[in-house]
Amino acid sequence: MDLVVLFQAVVLGVVEGLTEFLPISSTGHLILVGALLGFDDAKAKVFDIAIQTGAIAAVVMVYWPKISHVTTTFYRDRHARRFVGNVLVAFAPAVVFGLLLGKTIQTYLFTPAVVATTFILGGFVILWAERLHDRHPALVDVHDIDDMHWRDALKVGLVQCLALIPGTSRSGATIIGGMLLGLSRKAATEFSFFLAIPTLIGAGVYSLYKERALLSVADFPLFLVGMGVSFLSAWLCIRWLLRYVSSHSFVGFAWYRIAFGVVVILTAWTGVVDWTTP
Repeated sequence: MDLVVLFQAVVLGVVEGLTEFLPISSTGHLILVGALLGFDDAKAKVFDIAIQTGAIAAVVMVYWPKISHVTTTFYRDRHARRFVGNVLVAFAPAVVFGLLLGKTIQTYLFTPAVVATTFILGGFVILWAERLHDRHPALVDVHDIDDMHWRDALKVGLVQCLALIPGTSRSGATIIGGMLLGLSRKAATEFSFFLAIPTLIGAGVYSLYKERALLSVADFPLFLVGMGVSFLSAWLCIRWLLRYVSSHSFVGFAWYRIAFGVVVILTAWTGVVDWTTP
């Protein structure tokens, strides 16, 4: 692996780790940075999905006490079973809609207009959700993820399906959607982290299997570096975000999304980025 490829893997790993769990669309950032680096062919798209595994490993590490407790007490603790059930219930809609609509969405919706629109609209939705959250605190009826009912999980899972539309942001859909559905900011953020585990692992395994003909043993170091860097940057980002949401809103991310939507428009108009590449 030459130094240029190594540099590309490191940069994209950092971008993935820092953006995967923030409500700002990791996919949009990976497309933009990949295009600027000249790493945007078919193999690069598989790489972008595969390095999500590193980010997921960071979630597992940060929440290992919770995950360990759930796995060791699953058969004797109804709260552990309810937690696992909620994650699986929330994960199911993404599987169904992803298999049914994924190819169609990639074919028809991966356009500069759609990406820019979802970035900007998502920003305004965050502003609205935060304003509603602050003005009507009584609307919050789930303050901890262990208090979630399966109906809460299903609603969050359905909202996550909006992230199939490019530029929406899986984290943005689940966190802000969760807040609008009655979850506290902290509960919505933490449940988004846990929901990411089956969602992103499933997407990564499916993508690697579907595009296995593009890969070879020589690609292993590239993917390993990308996943390693993604893990480290995601670990730092998650720990920071958990502290951040305890005393801050997501308003700053909303304005960032709106600004990034403008960037999408400008890069598409100037031809810097091919946003039509799935």
